[in-house]
Amino acid sequence: MSTLKKELYEQPTVVARLLEREGENVARITAALRDQFNHVVIAARGTSDNAARYAQYLFGAHNQTQVALATPSLFTLYQRPPQLDDALVIGISQSGQSPDIVSVVAEGRRQGRPTLAIVNDADSPLARAAEHVIPLHAGPELAVAASKTYTASLAVLALFSCGLSGDAAALAQLRDLPARLAETLSGVAPILPRIERYRFMTRCAVIGRGFNYATAFEVALKVKELTRVVAEPYSSADFRHGPIAIVDENFTVLLVAPCGAVAGDLRALVADLQRLKAEQIIISDDESLLEQAHLALPLPADVPEWLTPLIAVLPGQLFAMTLAQVKGADPDRPLGLTKVTETL
Repeated sequence: MSTLKKELYEQPTVVARLLEREGENVARITAALRDQFNHVVIAARGTSDNAARYAQYLFGAHNQTQVALATPSLFTLYQRPPQLDDALVIGISQSGQSPDIVSVVAEGRRQGRPTLAIVNDADSPLARAAEHVIPLHAGPELAVAASKTYTASLAVLALFSCGLSGDAAALAQLRDLPARLAETLSGVAPILPRIERYRFMTRCAVIGRGFNYATAFEVALKVKELTRVVAEPYSSADFRHGPIAIVDENFTVLLVAPCGAVAGDLRALVADLQRLKAEQIIISDDESLLEQAHLALPLPADVPEWLTPLIAVLPGQLFAMTLAQVKGADPDRPLGLTKVTETL
């Protein structure tokens, strides 16, 4: 078994362990931070940046809090950091090593703002720079492509949101999630041999919207990292504003379309793509949508929409890993990449 596959299948255990170990810590942190900020600035790169996209929808919808993504080069290369008045500054990183992410958090603390590190290495430079730390408890992530640290980051953000809101019902939904992660992995596993169909694919679009806008970006990143396929992420709304012109009968579109507020828009896009004769891969819990897919990747039913990014990313991860193997690539050693990337 490849290292990446092993880590993909560890994700239910990782999320369960995180929720068990960090509940009290997150409750303490959110109690200390409540009423100390009116918006959030998040510094992240790569996979962690996609987790930050989830936070934009999560904190906006559940905590009525605006989230901005930091521009780290203003803090490092230009040395012109913006004023962070009234902000909670969060750094999200697997390794906690990248100087630009550390610089944003350090500057937030210098300006007297509350700071939080969400990081797998609790002894990293990022953790030392922040006032508060929430470890991911993912264990060593040895595969170059991040998987379990991504889902753990989403779980921390969800736990943090519940702590801020004090929503006991939402917290109960979150604590039920590890079982749904395991159900997703077992449900998709028998379908993986059908990915051979995409052996010669060289380009595709990955579409999501709302909470799963982040999922589109993360799945596209995994496809690019592992297979060298040019995979471009879009919201379904942005895709209609021009990029849909690239679609023809030879073009593949992967749609992340669980039930929820945006399902109607994605269902309409599926109909449009059918008329354009596109190849459609659909990740969904909606049987009527899955029936229209050339490749259907099912999700468990009845997962609340705000938590679907934690399960919807799993079929995308498995798709990217399997496609890499089908194409003769080593998913543990993607070309041109290293495990820790440090940028200024």
